[in-house]
Amino acid sequence: MIKLVAFLGNYGAEYEKTRHNVAWQFASQLPFYQKLNFQQKFKGDYAAVETQTLAEWFAQTKMYAKKDGSAPNVPENAPDKIYFLKPLTYMNLSGESVGELARFFKIEASEILVVHDELELPLGTVSLKWSGGLGGHNGLRSMKSVFGTADFWRLRFGLTKPVNRDIADYVLSNFTSDEQIILSQEFAQTNEMFAKFLLSNDENQKRLLQGWSKKKLVES
Repeated sequence: MIKLVAFLGNYGAEYEKTRHNVAWQFASQLPFYQKLNFQQKFKGDYAAVETQTLAEWFAQTKMYAKKDGSAPNVPENAPDKIYFLKPLTYMNLSGESVGELARFFKIEASEILVVHDELELPLGTVSLKWSGGLGGHNGLRSMKSVFGTADFWRLRFGLTKPVNRDIADYVLSNFTSDEQIILSQEFAQTNEMFAKFLLSNDENQKRLLQGWSKKKLVES
């Protein structure tokens, strides 16, 4: 099961609305985000939440609940806590922050969900992925360098690869107002799956993987 969620991005107001920071933008709109008590440590901002408390937050915010509105069940083998991390190392060194926290709390790479932007997917598309290639993503390269493996979970938000435009300039530019509308719709449709995934055992993770391997949520 997932013990750590790492949202990859760049620190600083100038990067806040850029395409490369889509993971931080997703994090900030999570209905329970304001309840997280972030502390600065492990070269990043991190928060720890008891898994049962997180399940209750899911129900309270209507992200994910039983039919009667009560908190979803927490699997017997679930970790006591789930950690949320925003590395402050800048994208290229994200793995250093994730690695420090993971070593301290004895978290394996396979128990980490990395949320990041993905150029190879169109805007409006979300993909849940296990392991695989790095796609030229510097944050993922840093993760593999630190952990010695690419065997971690990824939640990928498509950006649409630009034509005849410098990639670095593109990912560090802001989303347009129309793109931000698409993102808000996309995020809202992803929240429930995200909540379910954090409370999923291995079998349920596989089911979600099948349904969300590449899901077009909003037409761009």
